[in-house]
Amino acid sequence: MSRLAGEEQQRGTDRGRGVIEGAFALLEAMRRCGGEAGLTEIAVACTLPKGSAHRLLEQLLLVGAVERRGSRYRVGSQLYRLGQAWEPHPGLRVAARHPLHRLRAATGASALLTVLHDGRALTVASVPGDAEPLVPVRNGMSFPLDTAAGQVLSVRGRTGSGGRLPGAVLERAEVMDEVCCAALPVRGRDGRTVAAIAVMTSSAQGLQRAAQEAARAAATVTAVLGQVGASPGLPPVAHF
Repeated sequence: MSRLAGEEQQRGTDRGRGVIEGAFALLEAMRRCGGEAGLTEIAVACTLPKGSAHRLLEQLLLVGAVERRGSRYRVGSQLYRLGQAWEPHPGLRVAARHPLHRLRAATGASALLTVLHDGRALTVASVPGDAEPLVPVRNGMSFPLDTAAGQVLSVRGRTGSGGRLPGAVLERAEVMDEVCCAALPVRGRDGRTVAAIAVMTSSAQGLQRAAQEAARAAATVTAVLGQVGASPGLPPVAHF
């Protein structure tokens, strides 16, 4: 390859990288704006000229990464489908689906499945409960490592502080006002902690019982992950 051809290829790569970075900046801006925003709001959040932001949004519309409702934009269904393919540990989200719902039904508390990602406890599955008015839980939101889930996932939480519940961490509104939390480890086939199941409630009185239910849920998920050949894939997207 000639020097000029190599320089031209590099410029093309840089331009492509710039477009990709700009597109992801727009998507992140929409997330920070609550999932939906107008062109001016998005451009300001990304510090991009409105014309550049508009061109990127139009390209994202063409591939289904963004949808438009009137004059406002939101993340598209194509990105949602692609996001479902991300699996922090083989079979984890599928294994936790029913235990999380049973945990919510048994305690009334918000039930979460979190993994350690970029130094925070990242929520990969959740069922809202009675703590929702205080701390809304959503997939994709993250918590610092001083929370109960963060402590379970970090080295600090490996020994646990939950009394008779091995590996459990209980915290009574020490991190978030009016919110109590209990978290238990989910372990992979090799015994390492791969995730944490947590319950968040506004009642300190029922925290110990909620922790016991969370321990059952965590044990169920651990058992599924420990089964020989247990690596269930995500179900295909249903089209109606």
